[in-house]
Amino acid sequence: MPTRLIGREGAALIVIDVQEKLLPKIACKEKIVANIVKLIKFSKICSIPIILTEQYPKGLGPTVKEIKDEIPDIAPIEKTTFSCIGVPEFDSSLEKMKISTLILTGIEAHVCVAQTALKALDNYQVCVISDAVSSRDLYNVEIGLQRMKENGATISSTEMAMYEILRDSKTKEFKESLALLK
Repeated sequence: MPTRLIGREGAALIVIDVQEKLLPKIACKEKIVANIVKLIKFSKICSIPIILTEQYPKGLGPTVKEIKDEIPDIAPIEKTTFSCIGVPEFDSSLEKMKISTLILTGIEAHVCVAQTALKALDNYQVCVISDAVSSRDLYNVEIGLQRMKENGATISSTEMAMYEILRDSKTKEFKESLALLK
């Protein structure tokens, strides 16, 4: 049976739609943003590519400053569809980088994150970071996570995913990540 651990090879961190006009309405927003920032820092240490998306930025504004400050050189992929899958720029980015595993974070868990996960499961391993996704209502987060899990997505947490990717405490990446793991 193949391993179900998340690995760094072929993985990409996907930060979905954490935007200025949407975030204030989101449950547990401070924790979600803090965990996404932690995962961005970790991804940089481990050389995991990061893809940033924005849902209709004219209406929902840009990505929040806390996140954008961590990845100033990454241009967001703009979309109007709820799923990132099917957006030509997003799909071509995954193909160019030879991505096989999507590590999903962002908002809203039951809309854009869920639709991205459900469509991606046809061609990718999908890991949803449960403490780095949210919605306006926690019930919708619960339903979104349940639906993604029932369809084959792996549900994880920030710390669990980081340890799975690291795998060994002897690596230089582990030592560089210690501050994030405490």
